[in-house]
Amino acid sequence: MSAHASPPLPLDSVVSQLRAAGCVFAEDEAELILSTARTPQEAAAMVARRAAGLPLEHVVGWAAFRGLRIAVGPGVFVPRRRTEFLVERAAGLLPPRPVVVDLCCGSGALGVALVAGLDAFELHAADVEPAAVRCARRNVVPAGGRVHEGDLFDALPADLRGRVDVLLANVPYVPSGEVGLLPAEARAHEPLVALDGGSDGLDVLRRVTAEAPRWLAPGGHLLFETGERQVADALDAVARSGLTASVARSDEQSATVIVGTRPV
Repeated sequence: MSAHASPPLPLDSVVSQLRAAGCVFAEDEAELILSTARTPQEAAAMVARRAAGLPLEHVVGWAAFRGLRIAVGPGVFVPRRRTEFLVERAAGLLPPRPVVVDLCCGSGALGVALVAGLDAFELHAADVEPAAVRCARRNVVPAGGRVHEGDLFDALPADLRGRVDVLLANVPYVPSGEVGLLPAEARAHEPLVALDGGSDGLDVLRRVTAEAPRWLAPGGHLLFETGERQVADALDAVARSGLTASVARSDEQSATVIVGTRPV
């Protein structure tokens, strides 16, 4: 250490600061911050931001998802670990050389995780939020995909119509009246458009299901998460669009995924 270098922050001190701020997993978070920060000053700044209530992923600049480090940043929806179940279900439906679309992509985590390890694919991701699009480009472009900005399908190249094998739609599904009940990290630091699904939480989903059949290839699949009490209405929306619907659940990940399949 040079004469002017600051001494590293003690782990116990960081844990104490985070615990005092109400961080339940203070030990794990402290270790992550200290291993990510390049200097003691950067570590101290990260601890201060986390103690002020910023999501840990925004503080360190990345989120873990399906074994990948996904870049995230301020104003961008943080991929949830439970959504790994959606990607797992989608992975079992991929044909050779799939065409994949990640709609409402946020950071682009779902699409990137789905094509990871594939030799040949076509990947497109889209979001209406400029901050999300900028962030997604950091993840999707190095993975070999393209990112588009716009409202749902309006963002996509027209030549994708009828060619999409797997359409991942991480639509918001929290009813408007319940957004205020979300953890403060989400309410204060993630875009409302990524959380608020309208009066019953299914407004955006209905728009997606109505248009999805025009974009899916014959036998192609639409996958999305929903709340357990919304399953019946979500299945109805899928059926009204002409897709065949099924439900997959993971108790371990507390996840409910609906798959809509275009008939061949």
